[in-house]
Amino acid sequence: MSIQTLPVIRFGESSEDMLARQFDAAFSGIGFCYLSDIGVPAELVDAVFAASRRFHAQSRAAKDAIAMNRFHRGYMAPKTSILETSSVARVTRPNDSESFMLMHDVAPDDPRYGRPLDGPNQWPDLPGFRQAVEAYEQAMHGFCLRLLRPLALALGMPRDWFAPFFAQPTTFLRLLHYPPQAREAPDDAFGSAPHTDYGFITILAQDDRGGLEVRCRDGTWLAAPPIAGTLVVNVADMLARWTNGRWQSTPHRVKNLSGADRYSIPYFFDMSMDSVVAGLPTCPGDAEPPVRYGDYLMERLNRNYAYRKEPTA
Repeated sequence: MSIQTLPVIRFGESSEDMLARQFDAAFSGIGFCYLSDIGVPAELVDAVFAASRRFHAQSRAAKDAIAMNRFHRGYMAPKTSILETSSVARVTRPNDSESFMLMHDVAPDDPRYGRPLDGPNQWPDLPGFRQAVEAYEQAMHGFCLRLLRPLALALGMPRDWFAPFFAQPTTFLRLLHYPPQAREAPDDAFGSAPHTDYGFITILAQDDRGGLEVRCRDGTWLAAPPIAGTLVVNVADMLARWTNGRWQSTPHRVKNLSGADRYSIPYFFDMSMDSVVAGLPTCPGDAEPPVRYGDYLMERLNRNYAYRKEPTA
């Protein structure tokens, strides 16, 4: 029997033990849920959406001035990513979206500086933009550190078990803009083609346009429309691997058929690049071989993003 709606979990109203039970049920069932009452002020959410709209309203030349660099930070132009690594579908068309990408900031005097994905962020020349984006990122970072405890409990592990893997987390904040798609567009034309996320957990703020769909176990697609005061949370590949498949890294996709521009802001909270992920002893199942997260991530980024590919003669 198909699930009719994603579960809603009220974070601020529940004990860690209750949250653990609710997360386990949601992530074992479909790998997604709505989450409310996380303690991030609505004013911060409104401000980062306003910043995103201002950024994307700029000229293409202004956005290209901070085009994606080798550290995977900056402006990603429309139709420059194609999900070759999708395990869900054979993807042949690039995503019809554009975005600004922010990651964990690594200064030149940091020992990590210069490694893949460890470098400084790029910023547009927009008054107030950086302040709004950084305030939201810091709030989400703090919340995700709190989230680690009930997730560990849900998997039968000590409350602080995940903490060492997130002493220097790999984080992505992406300000996405989806132009409207024609209703007569081909079936394989997407704002974001069917895919799973790479890392640990994703927390998505979306506007009121809709368009996100989640694939159920029976292969049907379930709409995940915006619900006021909530964010959408989903398990990503590494967390599913830690649980030996007990929790699903569920395929999802976006088609913007609203007739208007759609904006969404996913926050990807992942373990350090050097973390080695191996199946937990509390999760029976067929364990995959241990993998270093940084290796897994780089293989996917290198295949999926045009700016990372070597030019051909």
